[in-house]
Amino acid sequence: MPRYRDLTHTARPSDAPRVIEPKNPLRTIDQGALEMLKVAQEQHIETVFDRFVAQQPQCGFGYKGVCCRICLAGPCRVKTEEGPGSKGICGATAYTIVSRNLVRMIAGGAASHSEHARHVLHTAHAMVEGNAPDYEIKSPEKLHKLASKLGVSILNREDQEIFKDVTEIAYEDFGRYQDRPLAFLESLLIEQRRNKFKHTNVMPRSIDGTVTELMAQTAMGVDNDPVNLIFGGIKGALSDLGGEYIGTTLSDILFGVPEPIVSESNLGVIDPKMVNIAVHGHNPVLSEMVVTAARKMIDEAKKVGAEGVNIVGICCTGNELLMREGVYLATSSASQEMAILTGALDAMVVDIQCIYPSVQQVAECFHTKIVTTEAIMKTPGAQHIAFNAETAMEDAQKLVRIAIEAYKNRDPQKISIPNERHKLVAGFSLEALTNIFSKINPNRPISVLTDAILNGQLKGVVQMAGCNNLRRPQDESHIAILKELVKNDVLVVATGCSAGAIAKAGLMSPAAVDAYAGEGLKSFLKTLENANPQLSTGLPLVFHIGSCVDNSRGIDLVMAMANELGVDVPKVPYAASAPEAMHEKAVAIGTFGVAMGLPVHVGAMPFIEGSDIVYGITTQIAHDVFGGNFIFEMEPQEAAKKILDALEYRTWKLRVHKQASEKFDTQIAQGW
Repeated sequence: MPRYRDLTHTARPSDAPRVIEPKNPLRTIDQGALEMLKVAQEQHIETVFDRFVAQQPQCGFGYKGVCCRICLAGPCRVKTEEGPGSKGICGATAYTIVSRNLVRMIAGGAASHSEHARHVLHTAHAMVEGNAPDYEIKSPEKLHKLASKLGVSILNREDQEIFKDVTEIAYEDFGRYQDRPLAFLESLLIEQRRNKFKHTNVMPRSIDGTVTELMAQTAMGVDNDPVNLIFGGIKGALSDLGGEYIGTTLSDILFGVPEPIVSESNLGVIDPKMVNIAVHGHNPVLSEMVVTAARKMIDEAKKVGAEGVNIVGICCTGNELLMREGVYLATSSASQEMAILTGALDAMVVDIQCIYPSVQQVAECFHTKIVTTEAIMKTPGAQHIAFNAETAMEDAQKLVRIAIEAYKNRDPQKISIPNERHKLVAGFSLEALTNIFSKINPNRPISVLTDAILNGQLKGVVQMAGCNNLRRPQDESHIAILKELVKNDVLVVATGCSAGAIAKAGLMSPAAVDAYAGEGLKSFLKTLENANPQLSTGLPLVFHIGSCVDNSRGIDLVMAMANELGVDVPKVPYAASAPEAMHEKAVAIGTFGVAMGLPVHVGAMPFIEGSDIVYGITTQIAHDVFGGNFIFEMEPQEAAKKILDALEYRTWKLRVHKQASEKFDTQIAQGW
């Protein structure tokens, strides 16, 4: 890592405890969730917060990453620094065990995001083949732009024909055997990053092949070199980015490119007068159809005494629908059970990823129906309805009718809905941001952002992402870090459960700008607002750019900034933060962020401290090779300082070299 002005900022985290108050079950700052926790305690219903406390203290060997279960000779634990106990039965050292475990998490994350993308791809392909009549191309402009980047001809061709070629390239990216890079990933990258990945031999040629290769590489008796293993993990993380980009771009084409939209968030959006359906998971292919079906079935809901059908979102399915349809965002991953505890949720329709098995157990205390929809995601006791693109609307109507029937069985005595709900503005795709900037500079819209950084109005950009992790109270780190960044004039974009945390707290609204933004950020946002009178919504404190698969939007933004500045990504004042990282997907996202050349803060310690070699690779050697590095810091105030340090370092060097290039009328230097 570079040497920052604050010399206390080293590669090691502060002494803050890794788990805050481990025996305290009130592990959230979300006011809506806290109200529901009282209900859970009164009714003796077990929740994720109780189970977290029951797990304390967690296994020290696992926490350090030195527990190996890859073969049946184990499990092995590295117990000493010397002698037979310092290795596994096969002779694997701590650095081998830690790096294998880390890389397998990356493989799991890449598989998860890419399965999301695969579902969208299958639907797109079925649509162009004429087998999914309920779907259509809603953004031909995005299709044409993507096709051009992929080298697909658009001249004098029908959109269906163009889209078919695009989907075929996406299928090749999943299973290509030829020695050529992922086409979607290559189209996203600037030339300098493409060259870097080629020269370091980490550019993946296929998604499925890379995940399979990683599983083979980390098997017992194969690779035990920590550097080679981690470089394999970087290749896996880049395949994850390729899968994300497929998922995001094809979703935009099928369902529309998000534009600024007003909605509301937190558990108070559940309406006692309506049939309430929560869509939960990560797949817009299903949830978009449920929204369309619900809007057509108001009369059926009225027949059972309801005023209509209210769709609310949980987790990233909620983020997808919020961005495009303005659907209310009820809650995020750690408080998903709380939506059922309101007693007014009639059905929870789930697809894939981040869905707790416990939602069915909680639902059994109420009338709520849990409905699974994907072949790879089933829950004992829940109802299963297979969702198919070919019969999408018919399947969606079945799901809505399940909720309408369940509404009849509500127990009014069990209804307890928090009053907590907040206005928000979301829908900031890269296209939407570019359009906003273009009202100031139509020829070079991204220069509006980069100039604000160069002239000191903004400190830089931070992309906040990631999950909830109950090592600290839910949402606490997201909110604390955000407040510190915006106070110091950082433009923040957010995805996934980080965006959900910010929205639930009321910090994704125009009103929050005056309350929390520093003068530079405030004036920047006001300038944008004044140039965009067509935005009746106003601009929020934080730009919501999508679900966790949409972290590729952030990479698209940083590539545009790098192109505008004429430098490679490691020189751009852009950082990422996952304050409460939890899922394997977060490990993959963080790793491709570092490979892209970004400082990446992680607020939940990954399982790597059992090996100083692996720790050093992630925090120091990675910077030497790729220009990015991990910043591990659990204490949110300290984390914000370190992120600001990283932005300051980049902005300072960028200004120096920019001034030199202008003074001597030369191209900006690249060797720094």
